Amino acid sequence: MDGNEPAGMKPDVILKSLRRQPPERIGVRSPFEAFRRNALVQMFRPENAKSAASAAATWLMPNLLHPSLRGEAIPNMLHGLQPVSPTLGRIGSLEVRLARTKGDVKRAQKLRYKVFYKDGSAIADAATMIAQRDKDAFDRICDHLLVIDHAAKPTISGKQPVVGTYRLLRQDIAERHGGFYTGDEFDISGLMARQSDLKFLELGRSCVLPPYRTKRTVELLWHGVWSYVRRHNLDVMIGCASFEGTDPDHLALPLSFLHHFAAAPEGWRAGAHPSRRVEMNRIAKDSIDTKAALRMLPPLIKGYLRVGAFVGDGAVIDHQFGTTDVLIVMPVSAISGRYLDHFGADATRHAA
Repeated sequence: MDGNEPAGMKPDVILKSLRRQPPERIGVRSPFEAFRRNALVQMFRPENAKSAASAAATWLMPNLLHPSLRGEAIPNMLHGLQPVSPTLGRIGSLEVRLARTKGDVKRAQKLRYKVFYKDGSAIADAATMIAQRDKDAFDRICDHLLVIDHAAKPTISGKQPVVGTYRLLRQDIAERHGGFYTGDEFDISGLMARQSDLKFLELGRSCVLPPYRTKRTVELLWHGVWSYVRRHNLDVMIGCASFEGTDPDHLALPLSFLHHFAAAPEGWRAGAHPSRRVEMNRIAKDSIDTKAALRMLPPLIKGYLRVGAFVGDGAVIDHQFGTTDVLIVMPVSAISGRYLDHFGADATRHAA
């Protein structure tokens, strides 16, 4: 359950305490005077507003569920939530930028919930269902890329809707807080040790609303990622990419295609943890219908391959999200020159 214990008494505790005391004990002579002197009423007087707000923030502060994150001060955990975050790019009414506030992150989480749980096959636990947000402890240490449609009807909160998102986690931040999310499914320690002079970025939780799954939305997301990579001088992008479904036999063709035609070279290879590993080599290379296999690849994986990404060894079944995951490894040095030319070496193509 979210919520740390507050410093001092909560309002309901104060009220119960007052109700237990006789009028002469608390020094009141009428019901109106009792109300006026009530501790909770006093708390919300103008001169006490600042302390009341601080207390309320403490009551509502969520627990840090991930063991590696417990005990951290909340302001230090909100990496990436800068007071001012410049726009990274724009195409027409669509803007891509980083989340600026906790409210922005919540909007990304609501979008993820809709795409993964309401429209997808992810299974929500009680807390997720009540919150109507896809959230985990990693959200606190990540930057969140948002695509916002300024021409769309505002939401109930009066803000323009978030229609696409990506979650970004830099290596230096990850190493201070227990590692990458990807490390739960794939053993990336050897890869990072072999490439210890390079800086890694984890991409995750990518999703776009169905009406916006168009070339320009995806291009804007990629422009935002590339701008972020250039801004922080990052060298390698990694992350889990997913197929819908948890039966690898139904995915034998695309999984085998990736194994035979997109496997990472030895220096960039990493595999699924043995306890979770699902074999991708399910069809012999000379028996693969490559055109059919390409048609079965999710657009995101197909896009990664076009840019120049590699795929790790072995897949992993994610039963919560109802997916079969593969590891994507994308060194910046391997990105196709035509994509660098398209976005600009300094990510200037869609700069606002």
